[in-house]
Amino acid sequence: MKEWHGRSWGTLGDSITAANGYQPLVSAALGFATVHNYGRSGCPMTSGGATDEGATVKVGYEIEVGLDCVSIFAGTNDYRLSKPLGTPDRQDPLTFIGSYTTLIEHILSVNPSCRLNLWTPLQRDKDVYDIERPNEEGYRLRDYVEAVIGLGRRYGLPVLDLYAESGFNKLTLPFFTEDGLHPNQHGHQRIASMAIAFLERL
Repeated sequence: MKEWHGRSWGTLGDSITAANGYQPLVSAALGFATVHNYGRSGCPMTSGGATDEGATVKVGYEIEVGLDCVSIFAGTNDYRLSKPLGTPDRQDPLTFIGSYTTLIEHILSVNPSCRLNLWTPLQRDKDVYDIERPNEEGYRLRDYVEAVIGLGRRYGLPVLDLYAESGFNKLTLPFFTEDGLHPNQHGHQRIASMAIAFLERL
């Protein structure tokens, strides 16, 4: 019997998650009985500002308590919206690391048996924001990626490094995305293929 057959999965994130493109493919392959899509388009992980209501950290507090698996796929909007990075020693909800830390600790406190896993942002090239341009805070996309990887190490959580391993890059973005950021059918298939192998080993 497959590890996830009959189990529940929650997906947290931004518009890439909200599009519900990769989840049906992953669910069909792994046998999840229920999939809850908590994606919020245009919203970052971090609290504050015009996107506060849909911030992943806030949405994460409202998810089903008994989920067997939860995936967090956020960061590209934090980069685009110039959210402060923050530091691991301060749980400041107005920073990326602070919000992410708060969410991780909340989920594991209320559901310690949950198989929580973190996904890095994909490479992008949209609205002049790519992998090289610093945002208004002086951070590049890879700084948010490295923060996610660091949080995985800190909490012993598996990380799916889509930034480094998905094959999304400036040469392939026209094939995998609609606009340099949002995956098309090919892109969701690529994400799903990686997520299936990743979740199978957990």
